[in-house]
Amino acid sequence: MVQWFNAAGVQSVFTLLRRPNLLMPHLSVPDIRSIPYETLRTSGIKYLVFDKDNCLTAPYATEIHLEFQHAWSQCLSIFTRNNILVVSNSAGTPDSTSTHEVEVALGVPVLRHRVKKPGCGQEILDTLGAKPSEIAVVGDRLSTDIVLANTNGMLAIWTRDIITEKGDNPVAVVLRTLEHRLYEVLRRRHIQPPAHPSGLSSHVK
Repeated sequence: MVQWFNAAGVQSVFTLLRRPNLLMPHLSVPDIRSIPYETLRTSGIKYLVFDKDNCLTAPYATEIHLEFQHAWSQCLSIFTRNNILVVSNSAGTPDSTSTHEVEVALGVPVLRHRVKKPGCGQEILDTLGAKPSEIAVVGDRLSTDIVLANTNGMLAIWTRDIITEKGDNPVAVVLRTLEHRLYEVLRRRHIQPPAHPSGLSSHVK
């Protein structure tokens, strides 16, 4: 379980103490089936960056979650495989052994990154060769996926409902619970995410 320690994640905690709005998504959806892919494309989003575990697949699995197959096919049709990138702290890192297997199963490239999320923003930009405002990051973790997006000027899309806690990293389970509680506190205080050029800043229920 290569996600156990994440130095970039620890550093992000101190950043959030100064800028808690980095934890807030532009769009909040139950899962990838509710993402408005066509709206994203027409709003200027050209590239999608997806987390893997509990966003596309069950924890540490390689295949797309069965209930997400239709939505994933729709996403691939609208954005095409060359404009989609998987960025995971359990695949693509130097200590990962499943990177190629994930690429074959999902049909899209996996970023090889030295720094774990949320610290790999520059590696994403270098790989895609895109402007930050043209990229949307999709994931279930506020302190990694959403912070990654907001600190780099990308669109942040939060998938609130996980697939399963079975087999998940115990540390991730605890942190996710804390993130959800903090999100509710910030939401009640009307904390907004950093502005994004697309104008997509309202929560999708």
